[in-house]
Amino acid sequence: MSTQTVQEGGSSTRSLFERLRASPFLSQLLSNRLALAGILIILAMLAIAIYSRFALDLEVISQSQLGTNPNRAAPSLEYPFGTDGQARDLLPRVAYGAWYAMLYGSITVGASTILGVGMGIIAAYYGDVTDNVIMRSMDVLLAFPSLLLALALVSIFPDELGLWRAVMALTLVYTPRFARVVRGAALTVLEDEYIDATEALGATDPRILVRHILPNTLAPITVQSTLNFGLAIIDLAALSFLGFGASAGTPSWGLMLSNGVSLGLLTGVWWWSFFPGLFLALTVLGFNLLGDGMRDALDPRMREAVD
Repeated sequence: MSTQTVQEGGSSTRSLFERLRASPFLSQLLSNRLALAGILIILAMLAIAIYSRFALDLEVISQSQLGTNPNRAAPSLEYPFGTDGQARDLLPRVAYGAWYAMLYGSITVGASTILGVGMGIIAAYYGDVTDNVIMRSMDVLLAFPSLLLALALVSIFPDELGLWRAVMALTLVYTPRFARVVRGAALTVLEDEYIDATEALGATDPRILVRHILPNTLAPITVQSTLNFGLAIIDLAALSFLGFGASAGTPSWGLMLSNGVSLGLLTGVWWWSFFPGLFLALTVLGFNLLGDGMRDALDPRMREAVD
């Protein structure tokens, strides 16, 4: 009996891998070299982020190391990324910045996705007054440049929140983008006859929204989330660069860039801003490449245009 169970489990596992291998989406995505490069970059940054979170001591890399390490040391074998004005080794600080980018970027994108998807589906399904109230509110938010609106919103929250106030501000900024994309996709789904049949059978509104409309809008949601992930990381860094994000001493890429530009470049200490800027650019590039590849794989019209 146990042998039969193992065989059944093995066959189900093989069938799962076969289904994944036969998936048109995955085959199209993995055949896109740029998308594959984006996946590799993201996996590398994710590995660095996880390693830094559990292997590095945040208090140690945040505190001044004057008297322990050489001050403003150039990149060398001992200090590959050099040291900063507080004699802190930049390599562990830049590596730990990947954890902040992935963590707060995920929270920002996740929260804005949930809010935007909920508003977009509700606006499309109920229409009329509900649609006008929700979408006109979203249009007002979209009328402002994203970074300018984020700066206005982030100033409302207390400084003690640190990066969390940047997360809350960017969540509100990104929500209208998801709401508009999802509303358009949901309106297309609502034109299908099976929605009318489901309503005729007595299905409740929540069931129709969650079981029928939401699954059919996952493609644009996934692409928008992936593209917004890179945007969230760079906007979080921008807010920290401008002094509205991470607090002093935090190993945030944006804050390190700010210190490097204001204190390092003018004195020839280029490595203060070069290495955090390089990691930031690579991470954003990885998510942009993956998002473009997912869009091409999920949109047949885009595939035809590319072919």
